[in-house]
Amino acid sequence: MDELSPPVAVSKRGSRRWWWVAAVLALIAAGGLLVGLRGQRQSLPGPVLTGAVPSAAGPPTTAVPVGVARSTPVTLSIPAIGLTVPLSLLGLNLDGTVQVPTDVQEPGWFDLGPTPGQVGSSVILGHVDSYRGPAVFYKLSTLSPGDMVDVTLTDGVVTQFVVTSVSMYSKTQFPAQAVYGAHGYSALQLVTCGGTFDSQTGHYLSNVVVFTSLVSSAPTTQ
Repeated sequence: MDELSPPVAVSKRGSRRWWWVAAVLALIAAGGLLVGLRGQRQSLPGPVLTGAVPSAAGPPTTAVPVGVARSTPVTLSIPAIGLTVPLSLLGLNLDGTVQVPTDVQEPGWFDLGPTPGQVGSSVILGHVDSYRGPAVFYKLSTLSPGDMVDVTLTDGVVTQFVVTSVSMYSKTQFPAQAVYGAHGYSALQLVTCGGTFDSQTGHYLSNVVVFTSLVSSAPTTQ
């Protein structure tokens, strides 16, 4: 397993630093460096920045414009698919590709972006399956607009998001800006593999992306 790239520190120059992160992601997208997501040690799918940006990239009418304080996410809960799991942290590999979770049953948050609830796009990535069978995001594609996604942060705040759309993209047309870019509100994107599985390469040919927006945040109740 490659070592984590140094995380982006948060400071009063945060907006400038997020522009830097966006530039890094754009370079990754342009190179098409990120590939499949089947099994434990393969690289993460997408992004390749081509194709149309989905309508979910614009702020939905229910979006909450003001985000919460930065705090590392620790738990993801999606009631519609009966999922409650801890989260790992993901950065960049030395070759510039996004790291993938080492455990197929545990998704990971991309820690160079905003934390869930901050203004901008937070991204959580997970495996759809492995040679052993279904993985943590196996049912992700069955989500529908209106379903809820909860993320608990280290500081005890629970951020709640509503699904606005679920889309599938060919890996040659992955909308990196829509997934990783800032759109003026607090968004959370969930990414996994989908579509046709190419047995010759051992990779899926598409990605499933669940787009969500923040609707509420509150401290956990004891």
